[in-house]
Amino acid sequence: MRPALPPPTSHALQPAPLETLVIPHKLDGSAGLNRASTGRAQIAANNDLDAIRAWLSRFVDTKTTFENYRKEAERLLLWSVVMLGKPLSSLTHEDCLRYQQFLADPQPAATWVAGRGRKHARSDARWRPFYGPLSPASQRQAIVILNALFSWLVQAGYLAGNPLSLSRQRAKQAAPRITRYLEPSVWQEVKDTIAAMPRDTDRATAHAVRVRWLFTLLYLGGLRIAEVGANTMGHFFVRRDADGAVRWWLTVHGKGGKERLVPATQEMMTELSRYRQHLGLSALPSSNEDAPLVLPIGATAANHGAQTCAPLTRAALHAIVKAVFTSAAARLRERDPSSAARAEMLEQASAHCKREFIRT
Repeated sequence: MRPALPPPTSHALQPAPLETLVIPHKLDGSAGLNRASTGRAQIAANNDLDAIRAWLSRFVDTKTTFENYRKEAERLLLWSVVMLGKPLSSLTHEDCLRYQQFLADPQPAATWVAGRGRKHARSDARWRPFYGPLSPASQRQAIVILNALFSWLVQAGYLAGNPLSLSRQRAKQAAPRITRYLEPSVWQEVKDTIAAMPRDTDRATAHAVRVRWLFTLLYLGGLRIAEVGANTMGHFFVRRDADGAVRWWLTVHGKGGKERLVPATQEMMTELSRYRQHLGLSALPSSNEDAPLVLPIGATAANHGAQTCAPLTRAALHAIVKAVFTSAAARLRERDPSSAARAEMLEQASAHCKREFIRT
């Protein structure tokens, strides 16, 4: 059994939104213990707050993603300076373990949790970073986002290392050099490629919309290619949590008949609604729908009824994913010849690989 971590200590600084937060110089990270000391930084930030802003600036065009990422980065930064009295760029792996425990029960509640779980405007004095304890799924999502933040800051030359990267390994890696995931910058190249897909004809538009939804399932949902083809729209369902919040979930029937629940984030549901409305379907699915998660081109509510459409085969889905990776690699090589290694990673990417290859 893992020994209990010592309780954090409280400091005079109080939580505040990033846009109004003022951090004392000794806590701002300009001299953080995990700051990179070699190489040339790729961002101009000299303190943790500016470094976080640089990371968040990449997502300003996607409101939901920006707000979710800001929320998690904001919570960790505030916890670090308020509870630990240390810069975010001085956090250790042990600090991150302590933070994960904190997410399950943010205390003292008067400091961290909005009264009665109510959401107040960020300019309101009653604003707090939390609305209550985070569910296990929300805790995992927070750590995924923070891991992406730390990884990007290391890549940008701001941090020396990622304190979240020391997670327990289930099995010994046979070949540590092989990377089975896409770095944030490489994944951004994939997203940019999808956004740039042609829409000059109805069919091209339908294909671009479908590709965007397919990669949402692969990236946000962590589904495998076979799972995309084997599951239906009717597997989405809604449930009200104990705190009254309405949340969507996706039941995924996977390999060997195993079943698991995937939290359908607000971003995923927004993308689902976008895809369904393009097909002429209702924005949200009903529990009795047999429509595949990804439909063939031309399958619309008007001319096919969607319910009776056969799902795309694994080979067809695989071909779509490979085509996007290949196109993204070509764009990357053309724009930045020095990124040959990242382009090669995309060219070798296979939809048959585990979903960790898709996700960051």
